Amino acid sequence: MAIGNPKLLPLVLVAMALAGLVPAQTSEPGKVSSMNPKVVEEAGFTVIGISARTSNARETTDSAIIPKQWARFMQENLLAQIPNRTDSSIVVVYSNYASDRNGEYSYLIGARSRTTEELPAGMVARRIGSGRYAIFTSDKGPVAKVVPDLWRKIWAVPKSAPGGDRAYQTDYEVYDERAADPQNAEVDVHVGIR
Repeated sequence: MAIGNPKLLPLVLVAMALAGLVPAQTSEPGKVSSMNPKVVEEAGFTVIGISARTSNARETTDSAIIPKQWARFMQENLLAQIPNRTDSSIVVVYSNYASDRNGEYSYLIGARSRTTEELPAGMVARRIGSGRYAIFTSDKGPVAKVVPDLWRKIWAVPKSAPGGDRAYQTDYEVYDERAADPQNAEVDVHVGIR
């Protein structure tokens, strides 16, 4: 895949790594570090962005959607087109799960917005409902390494370990100012729990 802007490469690598297209790099293979997520009640919010339906199985094939979504989002500067943003963070939402991490889900990349009245062409609005979330924070490092590593750790913990059973309703990643340097990024993953 050709990327016109070299700054996009780390974000595309994250998407590819999440899809299993880039090998994982861990300091101790097979070991899951202890994870102590912060459990919070979060108010709902709206995200505007581009969305597609996919599955982790599809993301391991040549028809993977996630790397294409990231490339489009960055190349077309879609963040700047989202009206009434509440902050400068990129938010990636996983929702409408068919079952669990093995089933299909909706993947939306965008930003929080105060309103959906001015929805740009080709974009969708998704309301993220209020609820309980376990917030996991990645290690600092290359975004293409730390985000996939964090998801692998989340998937490896027992079902109720994050402070409640995974809801498989809505999960999301926040790429805020701590992720501005893709080689020394820190990202939060909010996992919906019951």
